[in-house]
Amino acid sequence: MTAAMNEKTIKTTCPYCGVGCGIVATVDDAIGHQVTIQGDPDHPSNFGKLCSKGSALGDTVSTENRLLHPEVHCIPCDWNTALDTVADGLTSVIRQYGPDAIAFYVSGQLLTEDYYVVNKFMKGFIGSANIDTNSRLCMSSAVTGYKRAFGADAVPCSYEDLEAAELIVLTGSNTAWCHPIVFQRIRKAKENNPALKIVVIDPRRTATCDSADLHLTIKPGMDGLLFNGLLTYLAQTDALDNDYIAAHTQDFEWALQSARNTAGNIEIVAQDCGLSSADVEKFYGWYAKTAKTVTVYSQGVNQSSSGSDKCNAIINCHLATGRIGKPGMGPFSFTGQPNAMGGREVGGLANTLAAHMELDNPEHIDRVARFWQTDRIATRPGLKAVELFDAIDAGTIKAVWIIATNPVVTLPDADKVKNALKRCNLVIVSDCIKNTDTVDLAHIRLPAAGWSEKAGTVTNMERRISRQRPLFPFSGLAKPDWWIISQVAARMGFKHAFDYRSSADIFREHAALSGFENNLEGQPRDFDISAFADLTEDAYDRLQPVQWPVTKKNPNGTERLFTDGKFYTASRKARFIAIRPRAPVNKPDPNYPFTLNTGRLRDQWHTMTRTGLSAKLNAHKPEPFVEIHPLDAARYHLQTHDLATISSLWGNMIARVVITENQQPGSLFVPMHWTAQFSSRGRVGALVNPVIDPHSGQPESKQTPAAITPYRALWYAMLLTRSPLMLDDIEYRVTVKGNDFIRYELADRTPFPSWRDWLKSLSGESNNPHCLEYSDPERGVYRSALIIDGRLEVCLFVSSTPPLPETGWLETLFAQPQINKEERLRLLSALPPEGQEDCGRLVCSCFNVGEKSIAKAIREFNLANVEQIGQQLSAGKGCGSCLPELKRFLPRQ
Repeated sequence: MTAAMNEKTIKTTCPYCGVGCGIVATVDDAIGHQVTIQGDPDHPSNFGKLCSKGSALGDTVSTENRLLHPEVHCIPCDWNTALDTVADGLTSVIRQYGPDAIAFYVSGQLLTEDYYVVNKFMKGFIGSANIDTNSRLCMSSAVTGYKRAFGADAVPCSYEDLEAAELIVLTGSNTAWCHPIVFQRIRKAKENNPALKIVVIDPRRTATCDSADLHLTIKPGMDGLLFNGLLTYLAQTDALDNDYIAAHTQDFEWALQSARNTAGNIEIVAQDCGLSSADVEKFYGWYAKTAKTVTVYSQGVNQSSSGSDKCNAIINCHLATGRIGKPGMGPFSFTGQPNAMGGREVGGLANTLAAHMELDNPEHIDRVARFWQTDRIATRPGLKAVELFDAIDAGTIKAVWIIATNPVVTLPDADKVKNALKRCNLVIVSDCIKNTDTVDLAHIRLPAAGWSEKAGTVTNMERRISRQRPLFPFSGLAKPDWWIISQVAARMGFKHAFDYRSSADIFREHAALSGFENNLEGQPRDFDISAFADLTEDAYDRLQPVQWPVTKKNPNGTERLFTDGKFYTASRKARFIAIRPRAPVNKPDPNYPFTLNTGRLRDQWHTMTRTGLSAKLNAHKPEPFVEIHPLDAARYHLQTHDLATISSLWGNMIARVVITENQQPGSLFVPMHWTAQFSSRGRVGALVNPVIDPHSGQPESKQTPAAITPYRALWYAMLLTRSPLMLDDIEYRVTVKGNDFIRYELADRTPFPSWRDWLKSLSGESNNPHCLEYSDPERGVYRSALIIDGRLEVCLFVSSTPPLPETGWLETLFAQPQINKEERLRLLSALPPEGQEDCGRLVCSCFNVGEKSIAKAIREFNLANVEQIGQQLSAGKGCGSCLPELKRFLPRQ
């Protein structure tokens, strides 16, 4: 049988960000867990394009570090034992303390079907709403903003609106790195329409700014004031759509008066926002004159103690100009996770019910209870994420079930979360990964199916439902999350309500509930996919991407909402919200003089449990780092490549220093991804203040007062090895997976006993060990390499000061079965022999192009622009996320 006969091609959906890219996966059954990933040219979210993370999915489907069987108190067991233990534990807590002593914390990584079942179980049958989701951390303020304005969590826009717009405002969104494929659509729209203007509002200069006509380097936390000022300006310049305001909105005068009181003129706004009056006036002028305006907002707006108000300040400006429900315009929240929207559909948040119904509405509670046929339904909102873990810490919650998320890393004040879980009576974790910071604290570990094994649906940030289809059988004893929940529910006496045979069963029920008593007395609910209530198994398997609502009236879906000017409030009119901007709760002071900002990187995702398996994705930014402005670096005696300790009232970490003018003076930026699995001191969540928005419950992750000081180690080391090593007792340790090797970055303030003895111990009983060694004790320099049977096994560089040699060429030697004499001679210099090239630090992940290769090509071929770099090296021709970085290699004109 030929290889081609073994291959099968499956269309599925990417498991990373909220863009919802379609994927064509080609699986070779003869090879095992081997898959070739390409973008789906027919999927309307990406039309064949994939970012670096999506393209590298084939690197992440191995069973490395997979949780393959249930465990109770670290002892492997069968499913019946594990499920009985979970059911007995939850039943015992309910019997002794009541249902509110139980909590669930779930994830936007779940499929909609999983999400639906776990919410039905908790809210409908356990009888508590103490179930929240990690989506609380990224988009709950956007949800609150939409609900207050429109009466429903209804995202009005489509990606096509970005291509039809003539002004795109990107505020608090590094779209180029966090939503790369949508950003490429924006870039392409600008190429096709040079009149399209792009405004970026961000304290940092990010990759997104590369395409901006105007970058407003706003003072952190002042977005609400800026948009209040815009509303005032629109009124002052007769740019309001008074007919639309009168016909389709309410409470306008109230909102305008509040805006005038807080942002009465451009000079006040500019001063308080840290901007020039000219730049503010330019932005306001463009907005006033451009009907086709889309405002994109994301974590930089949402992750704030006043995030909900900031969202409504943005929406107010769109309502005031009637820029909603028409092509090329609207307020567009960009969500972070692949199924954050699906979680919103099923009531994944602690204050909501399934099908966009509400826990503060008795009619909704009664309706859902009748549909689910239960008399145990929760009757009030539950605890939101931060409050939920506070309750675990206080001991009022006795049992918690955590599913597909890692709160010990991602929640604010993360050390408090860690300690709370250590004290909790019963911690159950369902995950596909064996070792995470959270799984390590679980009493019961349940192996869940991962991406490439699960079957179900996800909804992207433009309301588009797509199928995720399995590529492989379940690994080990892993099971879908909906199956695990249903089995526990059955053991607790609720089998009649959870007797599902497939994901399609659940999807049909989800669809039926969305249409149940919808549009009673002329009051429709926005979420309605009732056209799928009778979907057959075959039709479910073949389901094509479609935007909700999907009804019998609109069976092909709905591209854009509010085209008729009718909303989901009682009056059917949109509501203006009076906004009084508030500064961050915790402000810098002499002890903590910086504002710490957190965020995502281009090539990593959440806590790296998936992306950390890909050598390609680890190469771009391999270590936790802190960005700092040159003036601040000089003031605090920091240099590039130094290590620094960053601290706040809540915790501390160590990170590599990056000095850049892209950062404002007085501000620090640290990525969110590193965990104890990858870095001994890299968890930035431990520093983040636990302040939350009073309306949405979303944490203020972008503004934490912090301090920075040099970390002066006695020694610094870089270690490359074929096998993982136990290095937990070293103060600074970063682990980076490469191809055929593992790289460790190490530093400590205590002496290392003997590098020579330690290196020799690694050879064990091996045959033909050969050690190369160089030592200069006076300078604190030690270099060595261990070669066994002609193959490089370990390479070690130690110095009393950073930086250490670059690793590019050394890393390539681990792919060789033997190294030659000339390579041996060069090993301890870390310089390649004549004719061998070191490509340098990776810049383009899609095509594995390094900075030295780029610089060499520019020099040799006299390249003048990024298009020519792409023609020569292919760099930038994939997802395009590296284009801003490529520009920095070009000679300044």
